[in-house]
Formats: sequence, C-alpha cells, structure tokens
Amino acid sequence: MSRRKITFISILEDYFETYLPYSRGLSNNTINSYKQSFLLLFRFMLEVKDVAANDIKFSDLNYETLLEFFNWIEVNRSCKAATRNQRLSALSAFSEYAQNRDFDAASVFRSAVVKIPVKKSAPKQRAVFTRDEIKILLSLPNEHYETGLRDKIMLSLMYATGARAQEICDLQVKDIRINNESASITLMGKGSKVRQVGISKKLAETLQKYISHRRIDTYPEKHIFSSQTHEHMTISCVEGIYKKYITIAKEQNPTLFQDDSYPPHSMRHSTACHLLEAGVDIITIKNILGHVSVQTTQIYAEMSQDTVDKKLKEWNDTWFGDKEKIEVRKVKDDIPVFLKKR
Repeated sequence: MSRRKITFISILEDYFETYLPYSRGLSNNTINSYKQSFLLLFRFMLEVKDVAANDIKFSDLNYETLLEFFNWIEVNRSCKAATRNQRLSALSAFSEYAQNRDFDAASVFRSAVVKIPVKKSAPKQRAVFTRDEIKILLSLPNEHYETGLRDKIMLSLMYATGARAQEICDLQVKDIRINNESASITLMGKGSKVRQVGISKKLAETLQKYISHRRIDTYPEKHIFSSQTHEHMTISCVEGIYKKYITIAKEQNPTLFQDDSYPPHSMRHSTACHLLEAGVDIITIKNILGHVSVQTTQIYAEMSQDTVDKKLKEWNDTWFGDKEKIEVRKVKDDIPVFLKKR
C-alpha cells in the first residue's frame, strides 16, 4: 500500500483537517484564527523568500527566517505585540504537533520557534458601556424597519444575558423556554458547553413575538437572528451592527462613548460589571457567563470604580452613620522607590 509522502504542507493539512477539529475539538472560529497565522507565513515566504506554499520545507523555517517573518508582520502588516504573540503561539502549537509526526524533519522548525521571544504588550483595556450608554444604544435601532427590529432585540438579549456574539448567532427557536413562572434561553458556549440563562418574561415575550413575526415559530432548527444574506448570522455581521450604532451614538453624544472601539464583547463585559454593581455574587456571574473558572470571571469583570465608591459608602454609613464626618488624613508614603518599580 502506497503512503503519502510526508511534507510540511501535508502535515499542516492533517493538523487543520483532522487534529484540531477532531482530536482537539476546537471550534471553527479558533481554527480560523490559527489559519490566519499560516496565511501570513505563506504570503511572507512567497513575497520575501520567493517560495510557494507547496514548496516550503521545514528546513526553510529556521530561526533567521522566522525572526524575519515576525519583524515583517510588525513592520509591513502593522501587527501589534498582542497579535504578533498570537501568531507565534499558533506556529508554536503546530511545531510541537509536527515534531511528533516527523521528529527529524521538524526539529529545525521546532527549535527555531521556541527561540523566538514573546513580546511584552501593554494590558488591553476592556471597553465597558455605562448604564446611560446602554440606554442610548438600545434606543437607536428603528423598529419600523426589519433590520432595526432585529438589532434592537438582539442588542437587548446580549445585554440581558451576557451572551457571546457566536452564541447569539447560533441561537435557534428551540433554545427558547417560556412557561407560566419563568423564561430562559439555552446557549452553546466555548467547547460545546451548554448553559441556560434566565431572562425576564417581558423580554421573552418580545422575543417570542419576533419569532412569530418572522414566521419561524414552527421551525425549531431555524436561527432566530439572520442577516439579509444568510439564515445563520456570522460574527462579522454582529460586529458590523455594533460598529454602525456606536458610530451613530458617538456622533449624537460626543461626551459619551469615549473608548476608541466597542466590539460585541463590550456588551458581555458591561453585563458582568453591571451585575457586580448590583450586588450579584461572583459565582452567579460566573455561571451566567459560562466561565469554567471563577478566576476568569474575576479578571473579566473587575469591579468598577462606581462599585468601589458604593461599597465604601455603605461601609461608612454602617459603622459611622450619616451624622459623623470622618476626617481622612494623608499619610506620608515611606515605601522605597525601588520597591515600587515593577
């Protein structure tokens, strides 16, 4: 029986076609993000090294070449440090897989990848909507138009549940549960983890009316939110919807919406922060968001300054009452400067 010749491109194909989706069980979105790294690598090899993708050998991907590649994506592609590190991570994961498949051939590539340094990047600030900004954002879609009606209900549902954009895209008619006492939706999260999130009866009824309006209430497999071209909405469509209304909101409210951009994930983070401010405990928020670890929730939904101020006032009112004024004196900071440097 003839065997297919093992090459760089053949191992890479097995990696994407078999290993990542079936052995690792990664989502299409994650796999596609990995693919982007190799698409860039192929472009670099063709444009700079004059080597086509099918002709690439593991030996071509030595330390000098990979270092040149990462410099290229930073300079020519204006790649930020965080994105560069993501590309490096993708190549590193594949190099480990490739070395297990063909140690001798891939060892040069693997040893080169592990030598490439990870760049330190500035911590990414998460954009969070204030409650006033949420009210403005939800008021912008024009319900007299089909897309406006869809957008308003979709934005409201994302804020009410803290759902990810992909989870909203995947939401089907059968995922809505309404009875006399409660209502909930079933969301399919990362790693195919399923969770149920309760919603208000008013929102549930609005959602049910929208489903009836679209005449899909007798089709349980139909997606609730569709684009003008696809029955199954994509994340890029959701991103476009956010970009559209954020642009309008910034123009109409120049003193608000001060962050540079508000991706769909901003709504999820806002939900978490607002739940914290309302006094909801971190474990409950973890379950609502579908996080595996509470540590993720603590990092993702750190307490806002409004919450800190509120808790401090409650503490002062409890112990000292409203009549007493506490004089807070500044204490000289005597910590050595060199200990403050991090």
